[in-house]
Amino acid sequence: MCGIAGIIDFNHHEDMQALLQRMLGFLHHRGPDAGGLYMDHGVGLGHARLSIIDLAGGDQPIHNEDRNVWIVYNGEVFNYPELRQELLTRGHRFYTTTDTEVIVHLYEEMGPALFEKLNGQFAFAIWDARKRHLILGRDRVGIRPLFYVHNGQRLQFASEIKALFADARIQRKLDSQTLSDIFTCWTPVDDRTPFTGVRQVPAGHYAKFSEKGIRITPYWTIPAGDTDPGERPFEDWLEEFKALILDATRIRLRADVPVGAYLSGGIDSTYTSALVKNNFNNRLCTFSVGFSDQRFDESHFQKLALESLQTEHRMTTCAENSIGAIFPDVVWHTETPILRTAPAPLFLLARLVRETNFKVVLTGEGADEIMAGYNIFKEAQVRRFWARNPLSENRPMLLQRLYPYIFAEGSERAKQYLKSFFKKDLEQTDSPIYSHLPRWHNTAQLRHFFSDALRNRTTGSKRFEERFTASLPTDFMQWPALSRAQYIEMRLFLTNYLLSSQGDRMAMAHSVEGRYPFLDYRVIELAFRMPPRYRLFGLTEKHILKTAARGVIPPELIDRPKQPYRAPISSAFVSSAPPDYMADLLSEKRLEESSYFAPRKVHQLRLKARQPNGRALSERENMALVGIISTQLLDDQFIRHFPTEPDHLHKNLKIYHQDTENRLN
Repeated sequence: MCGIAGIIDFNHHEDMQALLQRMLGFLHHRGPDAGGLYMDHGVGLGHARLSIIDLAGGDQPIHNEDRNVWIVYNGEVFNYPELRQELLTRGHRFYTTTDTEVIVHLYEEMGPALFEKLNGQFAFAIWDARKRHLILGRDRVGIRPLFYVHNGQRLQFASEIKALFADARIQRKLDSQTLSDIFTCWTPVDDRTPFTGVRQVPAGHYAKFSEKGIRITPYWTIPAGDTDPGERPFEDWLEEFKALILDATRIRLRADVPVGAYLSGGIDSTYTSALVKNNFNNRLCTFSVGFSDQRFDESHFQKLALESLQTEHRMTTCAENSIGAIFPDVVWHTETPILRTAPAPLFLLARLVRETNFKVVLTGEGADEIMAGYNIFKEAQVRRFWARNPLSENRPMLLQRLYPYIFAEGSERAKQYLKSFFKKDLEQTDSPIYSHLPRWHNTAQLRHFFSDALRNRTTGSKRFEERFTASLPTDFMQWPALSRAQYIEMRLFLTNYLLSSQGDRMAMAHSVEGRYPFLDYRVIELAFRMPPRYRLFGLTEKHILKTAARGVIPPELIDRPKQPYRAPISSAFVSSAPPDYMADLLSEKRLEESSYFAPRKVHQLRLKARQPNGRALSERENMALVGIISTQLLDDQFIRHFPTEPDHLHKNLKIYHQDTENRLN
């Protein structure tokens, strides 16, 4: 796993070396082991390496036999040994044993059609010196990031936005409409980012840049409409699923360094860890994070998993003050406003992994999306059932299955709030976005804290819904309702939030690579081919996964109530000893200067958060507080005080210029 950067300018042949070195400096955390540049007239490619495969010979950029196709690459192609063998039989010659060089030769064979052959998680740039064009490609679900700024005949790209801002000519400004979108659905939408003029290559797409301009092309889409209409027995689906997830796990152990695993105590990570321990690595090392606040802690379930797996285990504990202390670092790496503190414990967990001298970990992310594990899918089931008899008093009681703790508390007010929350838009079952309407309408109320200036520059949630609906596939309403909900969740939340803010960014902040067996594209395609009832059976999520896991992991972990991953929120920032940055960041002066939020409303929110019981804020108000803090931090770090130079520069940077190799010491 690595960081990549580059500049293509068809009009000017400036000396790009110093700028590219600064860009790589801002990516040093992604690739501290080595660095390299390829320089040509108007072309510069840069690479910061985290060495995982071919430790001695895999430094980049890498080229083909004729040195006229060059690549910088971030990621892993897990089926590279099989692809390499195919290419050898076709006469290609290799000078490394990397998966990177496989992509170069595959490009020679297939051009941009190569993506259909790749099974992995990647973002890469290929410069074809013969055809004078650049190919930027990103993996199917967007596990690895890839950003760019395009201005006429010039294009700059990088694994992270901060590397683009190493060029002082690029405007650093938060995009108002994207802020509004984040405060509606948690994330930027599709190719947008929080910064004006900065775009990302969408998941499952590649970009071709030449003197004719830039063209973005999809090569894969979430196959949510591909449900098999046949009556294949459940046992057949089960056996195929078990075989595929085993193989997906197996090939994700390919590395020349040890591979560990995250262990949350849930079914997803415990099952894949069990597959590794039972089939491939009897000395698996696992890692987990616990919480000092028992409302969020899952240590009991982690211990059950450990008693079963008997792995070598490391654990870190996250306290509320730890979240507040590291939150500026979290925002620096997420490069976006966030509405929850959930990335912070994962930042600490990745630090533990690195301190234990591991670079690679397997995780269970993705199972909730493809196997319908989230409550949002069950909520839609209940609401559709309820909508057939809106006056029923019994049907909304099914919500008790989803939120037993609210009903257990005995608060009639809480029960009525839950009922009224999900009754809103209840009968709009013909809406393509029916599953997400309650959540989006709820989150959009955070815009209440926007300043008048920001609100006037943006459109509201209704317009957001119209824009998103217009972007859906033409046959969307012909898909099963569950598949539609999963598609929306994967396209927005999985790609642009979970795999970014809680995935790549927190792990790579400490030079750690996460690998995701459940996001093998073969597993995704299988999940959507099977009948929806095998994903969500009534209100039982992950039906086929739970069936596969029985006899492999403890039943207590399979049958436990679903507990979403969460972390302390307002208490991390508003306490007897709040973080030092809070007073200035949310002062009336700073809020007025940045002009994103209304100072009076923010002040009232902070006063409410300081009430003695420590839990005065509602869930929505907690989200508002985190969103305001993270936006203000983003403004401070990227707009006001962006560093003129990175903290680190690569030493012994290998530089290829045309066909001559030099070293810069």
